[in-house]
Amino acid sequence: MASEILQLGLGPITRLGHREVHFRAPRPEPGVVRLRTADDVFLLAAQVPDIGAARTGVDALAELAAVTDVDTLLRHRLACGGSGDLTGVEVSASFLGRRNFNRYDVEDAVGRALAWRLGAGYHSRRGGAAPPPAHSAWRLILDGTRATLLLRITDRPLHRRTYKRCTIPGTLHPPLAAAMARMADIRSDHRVLDPCCGAGTLLIEAGRLRPDARFCGFDLDPDALRAARTNAADLRAVTVRQADAGDLPLADGSVDRVVCNPPWGTQVAAHGLLDGAFSRWWTELRRVLAPDGMAVVLIPDTDDLGTAIRHRLVPVHVQQVRLSGASSYIVRLTAGERRPRQPSRRRTQGG
Repeated sequence: MASEILQLGLGPITRLGHREVHFRAPRPEPGVVRLRTADDVFLLAAQVPDIGAARTGVDALAELAAVTDVDTLLRHRLACGGSGDLTGVEVSASFLGRRNFNRYDVEDAVGRALAWRLGAGYHSRRGGAAPPPAHSAWRLILDGTRATLLLRITDRPLHRRTYKRCTIPGTLHPPLAAAMARMADIRSDHRVLDPCCGAGTLLIEAGRLRPDARFCGFDLDPDALRAARTNAADLRAVTVRQADAGDLPLADGSVDRVVCNPPWGTQVAAHGLLDGAFSRWWTELRRVLAPDGMAVVLIPDTDDLGTAIRHRLVPVHVQQVRLSGASSYIVRLTAGERRPRQPSRRRTQGG
């Protein structure tokens, strides 16, 4: 996300925190709501010292509402593409370290103080009910040093993409898919492949990043294909077809970029030719990848890098990410020297 912020010229990075990137924009900028790799984007409302672990300090967090410059905050939100009104308040809190209170205690302390000051309604998350659609979302973070109050710019989180009309098990989180697409360095004349496309998230994020490239996806599951076609309906450059990732209907060396979250068996099991012989996935990836091609793949364990290397794929970048509380890795690979084969395989070039 930090690289996207810098590339878009939104402002210098001021701090990297726990699942957070802080940056300082020189002026309110509508471009912040176009960030694809961010789960959400907020404006800084106020900061006070962290209250520590004692429950007796919770009420002191009401000071955050008192020191917030509401008028300036709303002007900035409006200039960034959000609403200029505050018709209701809901607060989501998180904190680091062990505390003698829970998240609902601090949410209610700050939320009620904000609602009182603004003359607006407050929705407590304590009961589990969803907030009314018109309520503005505030974020409270206690990091051990500071208590930080933030206001979401948009009405809904950025990660909730409007194109995501259909989903299936194992669907990739859109900001992660966007990050993988950016790592692939896709160009206008490239042919981009996802051999296990699922609901199409990776192809769609890549297509929105580079609409002048060509994108093809394959999957064996009819439900996945229906979901991908529905989600990608607005992108003419994206086509999806039914095929086995272990035997792709593509010519040797015909693909410039591969982006994929393969079915490793954690959320989605491998089917077809990959069932019981997953190395075929690596074999096909290397076969269809052009000599100057690149693949960006999500893998569950770095042990899989050894398999990639044995298939003459060269890892050039590895980045750890957290998915559902577990570590996974985005790996960028280039095509190593291809071994000569006799006889040569012939394929019908497709989609």
